[in-house]
Amino acid sequence: MNEDHRRTTVVVGAGLAGLTAATGLAARGYAVTVLEARDRVGGRTHGIEAAPGVLVDAGAAYLGDRHTELLALAADLGLKTTPTTMLGASRFALTRHDGSAEPATRDGRFPPLDAVALGDLFERLAELTDTVRPEAPWLTPDAERLDALTVAEWAERHLTHPDARLFLPLFLGEMCAADPADLSVLHLAFYLRSGGGLRYLNAFAGGAQQDRIDGGAHQLCQRLAEPLGARVRLGEAVRAVHQDDRAVTVHTDRGAYRADIAVLALPPLLADTIAYQPPLPAPRAGERTTRGCAIKVHLVYPSPLWREHGLSGWSVNARGPLLSTVDDSPGSGSPGSGSSGDDSPGGYSSGACSSGACSPADGIGVLTGFVTGAEAHRFGALTPERQRAEAVEQAARLFPMLPEPLGVHVTDWVNDPFSRGCYAALLGPGDWIRTGPTLTAPHQRVHWAGTETSTAFFGLMEGAIRSGHRVVAEVLARG
Repeated sequence: MNEDHRRTTVVVGAGLAGLTAATGLAARGYAVTVLEARDRVGGRTHGIEAAPGVLVDAGAAYLGDRHTELLALAADLGLKTTPTTMLGASRFALTRHDGSAEPATRDGRFPPLDAVALGDLFERLAELTDTVRPEAPWLTPDAERLDALTVAEWAERHLTHPDARLFLPLFLGEMCAADPADLSVLHLAFYLRSGGGLRYLNAFAGGAQQDRIDGGAHQLCQRLAEPLGARVRLGEAVRAVHQDDRAVTVHTDRGAYRADIAVLALPPLLADTIAYQPPLPAPRAGERTTRGCAIKVHLVYPSPLWREHGLSGWSVNARGPLLSTVDDSPGSGSPGSGSSGDDSPGGYSSGACSSGACSPADGIGVLTGFVTGAEAHRFGALTPERQRAEAVEQAARLFPMLPEPLGVHVTDWVNDPFSRGCYAALLGPGDWIRTGPTLTAPHQRVHWAGTETSTAFFGLMEGAIRSGHRVVAEVLARG
């Protein structure tokens, strides 16, 4: 094909979905330009240097054996996976109906709550999940009623035991970074079904959290972007998309890019900030769509001292800010060492080994805390100094053997202007009924990608990659 007459495509967003689409179209002869608002590629994957030569995943991290497209991509890019190990006992600080809140140590990950009550909760969630049509949730039997009801309202009606009511928001925070009041019952049921079911999503060994990309998941996008070279343009936030009968023009603060096709690989809340001409027939986000509520906190220690006390580093906590923690230390199935080449926008580092006290050796200890749900909004509004103090204080209560951390890194996805939440957008009451039927329908020359457009593994890296493949097939089918 003559290069001057190649079909042209502008891809908006240099995350996994956008770069999968861009490289797929480029490989099939399309002239591709990728526009990215950030000063880095990766989207909601992001590697930060927790200590010299030691990288951690500040964004998406986990994968399992059902994530076939992700595993294939990693292999094609020469990346390896490493297992997520969970050896040792867990710590739980759960305020029960009797008022107790002191941290307790327990083997395994099952919390010290009423087993019958939690069993009933999981059975009810499984029943909801089994009814969903994952390929078209809005066509699920009784979809309108399920989509009109928040999970908080459902819990008020169906969960009678206080332990079940206590655990549900903690479970939702871990699964989808959500507060029960923010998402519809239909969306929760779909999310669980889309991801492989409750048991698979919640499991490390044999589940969706079994492995990580050795060296960090951000490498996926870095390596996808490399062959595109200067065709990936950073710092180009898109403001408008205009179409006529001959082309589509994508406008940024720096210029205009005219092409045959545009692919927008953006979260729905971001996509709706763009001015379209002609206007979209329906908004990308519903009236109650909100941001995924996730902030990651990495605390760096001279070594993973909790292991010496038979602890895995895993904890679940009813009070924030760290509603759960996990061991991300090198040599334990963590991202390990390598070079990131970028810093964390939207985050900060306090005492992050600037004195040289840290070492890239496997002895370094990294404890990752997850701030999710309503707690993420509260924590995100604090000053960096207060965030650090609260996180350090809680880690010391959970793991009394820990000294003052060498570094604290906070990555705030809730307030990130170019993600508007993480892990993914949360669909609230009525959103699936209103937006579902147009989820992937092209708007003339504009096609849609992103994990929120995938009905398989919605909200996960696997879903993002699959959406990129779908768009490539759509564009090729246009001729």
